[in-house]
Amino acid sequence: MAKAKAPATELEVGGRTVRISNPDRVYFPGPGHTKLDLAQYYLAVGDGVVNALRERPCMLHRYPEGIEGEKVHQKRLPHGAPPWVETVRVHFPRYDRDADELCVTELAQVIWAVQMSTIEFHPWNSRRADVERPDEWRIDLDPGEACDFATVRRVAAVAHEVLDELGATGFPKTTGGDGLHVYVRITPEHGFSDVRRAALAFAREVERRTPGDATTTWWRKDRDPAKVFVDFNQNARDHTIACAYSVRGTPEATVSAPLTWDEVPDCDPGDFTVATMPARYAERGDLHAGIDDAVFDLAPLLAWAERDEADGAEPPPD
Repeated sequence: MAKAKAPATELEVGGRTVRISNPDRVYFPGPGHTKLDLAQYYLAVGDGVVNALRERPCMLHRYPEGIEGEKVHQKRLPHGAPPWVETVRVHFPRYDRDADELCVTELAQVIWAVQMSTIEFHPWNSRRADVERPDEWRIDLDPGEACDFATVRRVAAVAHEVLDELGATGFPKTTGGDGLHVYVRITPEHGFSDVRRAALAFAREVERRTPGDATTTWWRKDRDPAKVFVDFNQNARDHTIACAYSVRGTPEATVSAPLTWDEVPDCDPGDFTVATMPARYAERGDLHAGIDDAVFDLAPLLAWAERDEADGAEPPPD
C-alpha cells in the first residue's frame, strides 16, 4: 500500500504565505533532509541568502525527485509563480533568445523557489539595473583531481595577500564542494570582457607567487591535476556559481558557507551543512553583510592586464 502524502504546509515569510507541497519528500537520503527541512534552512539564513541574491538574475538548480534524481538547470522562471515573485529579462546572443530569470528581492521568493524543488541558487555577478556591467568580481579556487584542500587554503592565503596589496576587500566562502570562492565588490563600470581580463591578471599574479600550487592553464587536459586552477572564467557573461548560503546537491547537503579570513587556514568544507549552518548563522550572523560597503576599482588590475598583454601574454580565450 502506497504511503499517504503529507498535507501541504504553509509558511509565513515576511507577510507572504508560501505553500510547501509534499513537505516530507526526502531530498537528501543520507541525512534524511526533506523539502520542508530545506525551506526551514533557507528561513534560518534568510537575510544572508537574500543579500547574496538581491536583484541578480538567478539560475535555479532544481531536483524534483531529490539529489538522486534528475537535475534541472532552469534559467526561465518556472510556471505558476505568484505575482510578487520578481524577474529580470536577460538576452542570450548565442541563441538570440530572452529569458525572464528569478530576481530575488525578498525571502519569500527564495522559499517559493524551494517549493519549486530548487536546491541551489546560481546568480549572475551583475544586477538588474545593468545586467551587462558586473558589480562582483569572483575568484574561484578550483582544485584539480589530485589536489588536496590544504593546497587550496595555501593559494587562498596568497590571493588574500595580493588583494591586501591592491587595497581590495575579499569575502571568502566555501563552495560547498572542494574549493573556495572569494568575492570582491566592484564599481559597475566595466563590461564582462574587461572584468574577465582583470580577473586573469589577478590570477596570473597569484600563479607567479605560488607556481607550485596555482595555475591559470586554460585547457583542463593541459593542467597539472595537483594544482589549484584560479578560474578567471567565472567572470564571463552568463557564468554562474552557487551563491553564499546556497545548499549544494551533495550527499551530505553541504552549504556554500561564508568565512572570515582567520578561519580559512583551518576550515573544512564538510563542516558546513544544512544541519550545522543555522546555528552558526544564529551565532555569527551574515559574514558577508558588509560586502556592498567595500567597493574596489578595477583600474589597477586592468593596468596589469595591459602590461601582461604588452609582454606577450594572451588575453582570456573566447
